Amino acid sequence: MVTRRRARSAPHPWLVLRRSGIQGRGVYARRDIPNGTRLIEYTGERITSAEADRRDDEERRRRHHTFLFILDSRTVIDARYGGNVSKYINHSCDPNCEARFEGAHIWIHAIRDIRAGEELAYDYEYDWEPHYTREDLAQYACQCGSDRCRGTMVDLPADKVALGRAMLSLPVRVSA
Repeated sequence: MVTRRRARSAPHPWLVLRRSGIQGRGVYARRDIPNGTRLIEYTGERITSAEADRRDDEERRRRHHTFLFILDSRTVIDARYGGNVSKYINHSCDPNCEARFEGAHIWIHAIRDIRAGEELAYDYEYDWEPHYTREDLAQYACQCGSDRCRGTMVDLPADKVALGRAMLSLPVRVSA
């Protein structure tokens, strides 16, 4: 019997994957990272918005967890297929990184100095929809633990921040 091993790529010079205190797995700084460093491209299969909606509906039946990243009105990157370690960078309301759109690419950049061993995170800034209720925001509950946490990964308008922060006192429910 022939056993096939997956070819391992060289370790990323800046990043390492570990268990996260925020959610599941997370990406950590392998060494000190200076502010402004372009760290990694968010990669994966490029799909249409309609296909992304179909895949997202399948995911929502389980729990909110997605590797979909909207590039533009027609294209979404699904990092479940062909993605790299960037798909494990978690959300934080007090991020040390940001996603920048450069042409047809999404790059993750450090927005402050990051110490070796520190978890990388950027603000997912999910779009606010005026019809959202407290239950809708709970679907996107934030677990970053920051003093600046708004309680949700949704980018809330200023007049709705109190609603999001009220989420912090609710137990986190994970549906099966």
